Amino acid sequence: MVTSLSRPRIQPVKAGELLFTGNDWDFDTIRRIHDACEAVAGPELGLSWYPNQIEIITAEQMLDAYASIGMPLFYKHWSFGKHFAQHEASYRRGLMGLAYEIVINSDPCISYVMEENTATMQTLVIAHAAFGHNHFFKNNYLFKQWTDAEGILDYLDFAKGFIARCEERHGQQAVEQVLDAAHALMSQGVHRYPRKKRPDLASEQRRERERIEHGEQIYNDLWRTLPNKPGAARTDAAADRRRALLELPQENILYFLEKVAPRLRPWQREILRIVRLVAQYFYPQRQTKVMNEGCATYVHYRIMNALSEKGQIGEAAYLEFLQSHTNVIRQPTYDDRSYGGHNPYAIGFAMMQDIQRIVEQPTQEDRVWFPEIAGTGDAMAVLRDVWENYRDESFIAQFLSPKLMRDLRLFHVVDDPDEPELRVEAIHDERGYRKMRRSFARQYDVAWLDPDIEVVDVDLEGDRRLILHHKALNRITLQKEDAARVLQHLADLWGYDAVLKEIDPATGTVLAEHVASARPIFF
Repeated sequence: MVTSLSRPRIQPVKAGELLFTGNDWDFDTIRRIHDACEAVAGPELGLSWYPNQIEIITAEQMLDAYASIGMPLFYKHWSFGKHFAQHEASYRRGLMGLAYEIVINSDPCISYVMEENTATMQTLVIAHAAFGHNHFFKNNYLFKQWTDAEGILDYLDFAKGFIARCEERHGQQAVEQVLDAAHALMSQGVHRYPRKKRPDLASEQRRERERIEHGEQIYNDLWRTLPNKPGAARTDAAADRRRALLELPQENILYFLEKVAPRLRPWQREILRIVRLVAQYFYPQRQTKVMNEGCATYVHYRIMNALSEKGQIGEAAYLEFLQSHTNVIRQPTYDDRSYGGHNPYAIGFAMMQDIQRIVEQPTQEDRVWFPEIAGTGDAMAVLRDVWENYRDESFIAQFLSPKLMRDLRLFHVVDDPDEPELRVEAIHDERGYRKMRRSFARQYDVAWLDPDIEVVDVDLEGDRRLILHHKALNRITLQKEDAARVLQHLADLWGYDAVLKEIDPATGTVLAEHVASARPIFF
């Protein structure tokens, strides 16, 4: 079921008049709720957002959205069905709940809300998703830099149709093999630094033929560099030309394979491009989980309190909201059986509230640590600037305060495998606060979380072996079995052997080496 927000507005609810009574709702109620939230989000909070599209879905549809990573249009793959079956079994046995909503970074911004939600919960999730997440998607610099909100739905429609046509033409198994390999390399299929031009997703279908022709030209130029005679001497100039032509070193492995893998056919290259662009679309979300959820939670908290103060939701609805809100921001202690790490909702919301406190009611400690914002008085102006210009790692490194570290009871523990015991490295003092903040921020830095793997060369004059290096930070190597499986997928796409060397960046020592030979499954 879908309720369209492009219809003529109904009569607005006045201050002191309830938006709803009881738990039941209809589409007119959803419209009134949306308009009431909008009246707070714009004039009072100063937010800006994409036009909203709210879709009401069933529990089964929410499970389906879980399985296909929350996208409304997506190609078919066996892993999505596997995830659906797992989630459905857990849900039916009562071992897991479902999200109240899923929101899509698109223009218009699509918010999926559960039909089982009460009217209070519909108000909460509209405030959270349709205005909180929506504002963050539209304004944060990472999403501006890496995503095309206007074109993503058209591109997904093109991708779904393209892969379906490939299955009809080349067979389901052949397409599935390429998708399996591409999905295995998805985390190594993103550009981590801005390139000259952001992909225009809406024009992908028109440019498909141009990419194929360009790829064939690059392929011909590349393999023309092979020597005419076996055993011909290598020259530095030839090696430099080869690496320049291949754009080496290259951290985006899917991009490299799409452009120059010698044995892939045009339709296989296009599938790699589809998976790569989807991975790039989600790249900002991985770097802004704490900020995105913190922004949305703070916004829904402000909106729900404003609606309560205006008399637009009753006491029973407000208590229901508080119970749900408290559950969302609960942070179990490390010795709690339910502990699963830091709750991004809890950390994000606590930091947003703490920034408001520093701006409006700073202590002397706050003035020392945050002289630029302490006591400036306009909390929303500061928060909007934060939401626009930071990601999780830089946000925590800049704005985590000593007071909040004390409130959260944070301390820094070093787990050195060469030492028999754990060591408390930082406590609550001047040096300890700074060290804890740096260490905590690093847990959200993708440069530390993701392995630094690059394609460094191709042995064109020999057996065409693909050579990759992993810079093993702190001499931490990859898990052997996982590395072998992923490298096998890479070799299959390349069409020849692939070798991955794990290098200590400090000394240049080779710590481990993995080799895979291509299987003739694609060709």
